[in-house]
Amino acid sequence: MKNKKFFQKKKFLLKRKKNYLKVKKFNFDLIFKLINKHFNKKKIIIAGYYPSNYEVNILRFLENAYKKNFKVVLPVIKSTNNMIFKLWNFKEPLCVNKFGILEPPKGNKEILPDLVIVPLIAYDLKLNRIGHGKGYYDKNLNKMKKVKKNLITLGMAYSFQKCSTIPTNKYDVKLNYIFTENGIISSR
Repeated sequence: MKNKKFFQKKKFLLKRKKNYLKVKKFNFDLIFKLINKHFNKKKIIIAGYYPSNYEVNILRFLENAYKKNFKVVLPVIKSTNNMIFKLWNFKEPLCVNKFGILEPPKGNKEILPDLVIVPLIAYDLKLNRIGHGKGYYDKNLNKMKKVKKNLITLGMAYSFQKCSTIPTNKYDVKLNYIFTENGIISSR
């Protein structure tokens, strides 16, 4: 299973690099509709990510969420196997972590989100994903779901990142939704 996942990861990273500029625009208003559906127009806390390595650029969505008075948090890597989310004011400068990824300053407040937007390398229609392989999101999502029972997870991908099947193990967290330029995919 590990070899198959590794092969898929390499294949889809290359595919993303080659094709990300060809994709038409994402309709981020669909995410706000999803929020309204699940949270009844409540101003929730949205966990995003700062895009790198040809990931879907969600900065316009995060800026709109901030302007609509949603709290926005970004991931911060704390240790080898721990990730938290810290509050981010959209106009605030970010710091570069050990992986070269931008994150909020160390002094910002740690907050548990209600909606987690998860970057990914590949996904299948069973809402499984291949991440970068360190397990930060899986470990963190497992912990957060124990505290926040109504936590929603939304994988962010290009439609060409769809894979027929992704091998999983007991540590992999299935997402609630996948969002591509073609819309939102759910298991229902």
